[in-house]
Amino acid sequence: MDKRNAMRAGAVTAAATLMMIMSSPAMALTRDDGDDPGSGLGVGATLGLFIGLPILAFAVIAGLCMIPGGKKK
Repeated sequence: MDKRNAMRAGAVTAAATLMMIMSSPAMALTRDDGDDPGSGLGVGATLGLFIGLPILAFAVIAGLCMIPGGKKK
């Protein structure tokens, strides 16, 4: 049974390695038909999109969760 598990592990490792090699970024050097990348984001837009927007969403969700509790006397 131990030999069978070793063969299975080897096959899985070989398949995973083959998939990593086949999907390497070097295959992305040629553009496909219809591929039309847009212009890049500026520093402000990037910070706003990836830092500001999640913080704002967290604040809104936290605020909405605190509304039902309210102040109880």
